Amino acid sequence: MNKSHDMQQTKYGRKILLFPLPLQGHINPMIQLANILHSKGFSIVIIHTSFNSLDSSNYRHFTFHSIPDRLSEDEASTEDVIALLSILNVRCVEALRNCLAKLVLDECLGCLITDVMWYFARGVAEQFKIPTIGLRTTNVCSFLGFAAFPLLRDLGYLSIHEGRLDEAVQELPPLRVKDIPTIQTKDPDTLYNLIDKVMNQTKEFSGLIWNSCEELEQHSFQKLKKDFPIQMYPIGPFHKHFQALSTSLLPQDQTCISWLDTKPPNSVLYVSFGSIAAITKAEFHEIAWGLANSNHPFLWVVRPGLVGGSGWFEPLPDGFMEMVGERGCIVKWAPQQEVLGHPAIGGFWTHNGWNSTLESICEGVPMICMPNFGDQMVNARYVSDVWGVGIHLEGKIKREDVKIAIKRLLEEEEGKDLKKRVLHLKEKLDLCSREGGSSYCYLENLINYILSL
Repeated sequence: MNKSHDMQQTKYGRKILLFPLPLQGHINPMIQLANILHSKGFSIVIIHTSFNSLDSSNYRHFTFHSIPDRLSEDEASTEDVIALLSILNVRCVEALRNCLAKLVLDECLGCLITDVMWYFARGVAEQFKIPTIGLRTTNVCSFLGFAAFPLLRDLGYLSIHEGRLDEAVQELPPLRVKDIPTIQTKDPDTLYNLIDKVMNQTKEFSGLIWNSCEELEQHSFQKLKKDFPIQMYPIGPFHKHFQALSTSLLPQDQTCISWLDTKPPNSVLYVSFGSIAAITKAEFHEIAWGLANSNHPFLWVVRPGLVGGSGWFEPLPDGFMEMVGERGCIVKWAPQQEVLGHPAIGGFWTHNGWNSTLESICEGVPMICMPNFGDQMVNARYVSDVWGVGIHLEGKIKREDVKIAIKRLLEEEEGKDLKKRVLHLKEKLDLCSREGGSSYCYLENLINYILSL
């Protein structure tokens, strides 16, 4: 456990417990939220699992409590995210209960903020009369897609033949059948069961915090408030509230920044498919040759494990590095916010995880969208068809299509229009976090609510 040096100097003398889900895309916004609340005068206690545990030395202003998750080596290394989450939700119940039993003795304890994917956490906290607020780390658009699962299943959308994947989902415009946020798992019933439990528990929270804002998802928020009549706190983008600290579980290669410094403004395509997404070797080769044939400079994050069964450089096609030379920079992991904010970046080829999508919009960078699973499908559709700030690369990956998409984004008039729209959207998101903006006001409401507990 790491004691904070300034714990006694906090403005309110109130402690807030935060319980992040131990996946990179969930840890990032939870730690960002912790920094926001700490900057407002609260003491922060992070409860985390042994799996993907955070390095507490990076956050000396927080207190950390580790709870055992009892995962076997095989369970911890599984690529089946749904199976992993289902196991964790069972294994961590007693551990969280024991942890809260100790922490509840502190009379300054305010509330527990838990990732909503911990569907058991609210029930455990209720045993100790600890008010619980949920954090949803995706956006509202995709959340509504998951919430509609029972209806979509009853209407037969989840079993539609492959030839009808481009058909519109009338109940969830602008989504098509292929955009329904499904996640591959060995047992689909496990997915449906997990979603049902998450949705049922979400309605019981004292409130729900979103790393999004009304300016970006106004119509979705209106629908959400009808279906989930609890207090909503859309205070995002989180990283706009404070100077961001790295929450990466992987070491970041800073050398790519000096490489970017040598490139002209708006000339480089940044390529990263996140911390979980996996592609085949054949897809990897098509991407590689598409990048090479585009004749544009690129910064490519090739994460170990991105290509199944390979290490790092092994899957690169023969002759690729010789062809691209200094035009390409390949790293295992990059400081993404710093990269997206660099003037040399002209576009972002992304898997459309919500953190990546939001960061790209906040930096005014148009996107090439290649979603992999889950909420990414919805995010990509909104990026291309609703917000109009990206090109959707659909269907089987082919090098010629990759080359064409890159040229559309970085050379043609279409790319210039995408850039104008994303810069306009960036301005709106900049304003929402400033005094008087919607996110600023919702954050004030959240602080007042916590102080009232």
